[in-house]
Amino acid sequence: MYLHLPLLLFLLAHATQSEANVLARSSESIVRVATRAHRRAVKGSAGLARDLRLSFRGILADTQQPAAISNSRIYCVSSSGFSSGGNGSEIANGGTTSVGFEPISTNVPFSGSSSGSSASSTSKLTGTTGTGTATGSGSKPTSSAGATSSPWKIVQSYQGSSFFNGWDFFTESDPTHGTVNYVDQNTAQSANLTSINGAGHAIMSVETTPTVASVRQSVRITTQFTYTGGLVIMDSVHMPTGCGTWPAFWSNGPNWPAGGEIDIVEGVNDYTNNQATIHTNPGCSMPSSSSSALNITGDVVSTTDCAAAETGNAGCGIRSADTKSYGATFNSNNGGVYAMMWTNDGISVYFFERNSIPSDITNNAPLPDGWGQPMAFWPASTCSPFQFFNSHSAIFDTTLCGDWASGVWGSAGVPGQAQSCAQITGVPTCQQFVQQNGAAFAQAYWEVKYVQIYQTS
Repeated sequence: MYLHLPLLLFLLAHATQSEANVLARSSESIVRVATRAHRRAVKGSAGLARDLRLSFRGILADTQQPAAISNSRIYCVSSSGFSSGGNGSEIANGGTTSVGFEPISTNVPFSGSSSGSSASSTSKLTGTTGTGTATGSGSKPTSSAGATSSPWKIVQSYQGSSFFNGWDFFTESDPTHGTVNYVDQNTAQSANLTSINGAGHAIMSVETTPTVASVRQSVRITTQFTYTGGLVIMDSVHMPTGCGTWPAFWSNGPNWPAGGEIDIVEGVNDYTNNQATIHTNPGCSMPSSSSSALNITGDVVSTTDCAAAETGNAGCGIRSADTKSYGATFNSNNGGVYAMMWTNDGISVYFFERNSIPSDITNNAPLPDGWGQPMAFWPASTCSPFQFFNSHSAIFDTTLCGDWASGVWGSAGVPGQAQSCAQITGVPTCQQFVQQNGAAFAQAYWEVKYVQIYQTS
């Protein structure tokens, strides 16, 4: 009997003992060879499988099912979109998928990993905001291969044509006494105060009618989704700026200030340096006013006492040292990314200019341990993050004048404000300027690429 040698070796290596006997009936020696080869193959199969897994682990990792997102219910959807009532938005820079996540409110702490002038803000207070689960707003899981290396998983995303789904439009009187009238969603749309532009970015602006008798229309929106602890990332290419403006991106808990307030982006008039601030019940403070002791890049302003009742609602603020972190300079630099991290270690705020955004953020797999020093940090050692903060919603608003912008109308010296707005405009009061100069608010708009809320699984 003649067999091609490679074929024979293949058959012998993969044959059972009985099959080897059949192949080698005419030769007892071949039977013995087949038997030994079979035993060696069986013994070595586990090692071979392990080596193959190591060789192909990059491919295998991409095919594994994503880990379940904490506090989410998974549901199936058709290829045309989410199931009835679903208003999910695409994850930034991520692909589409047929699996969505219906977020639910998180109201328990989680274990997260983390590594100038006297001017300070006045709290925006709460008004009445919704709490509970998000209504009909889902988020799609990222398809980024790098996502498996990050402990942070997206639980809610707002982006693209569905950006405004899952937000409540605040319509009560401005708690900060601004010269604005916050309007409902239909009014905002019909007045062209909200829209999605050609780039797929959300626009939120103020009324620019030349003159108004009392107040200008504006927009304040609050997420229906609430969270306790997490990582909130916001990418904006433009924010409101100019004399009389007071925009903010922030978060708030129930029964202000018991649930706490975290101001992530905030400033007034022509300021160029962002100020992040927290407002709390009595008992929360900062352990030091030294930037080096806090290991931050920003500067503490005014006070280390964060209690609203003890600081005239000012809280404890930290101003960025980056002159492109706010206002006109932020806008001319095509904006950037803000991130607020709330873990057992405390509350941190980071800012990244457009050309310095970490790739892990771009890839929807944030790794805060590699971000370096935060702009602001309030350590848990003197302000327990889950005692003084809970059940937050994210908020955008643009008020005009109000307690802060009006209060510093005649002041100068803060970065960006070399001259006071009273000097620049020649108008003695903020309210008068707002009422009589609609064209001055052409730059008083937000342009937001996305907002993402992450939590650890």
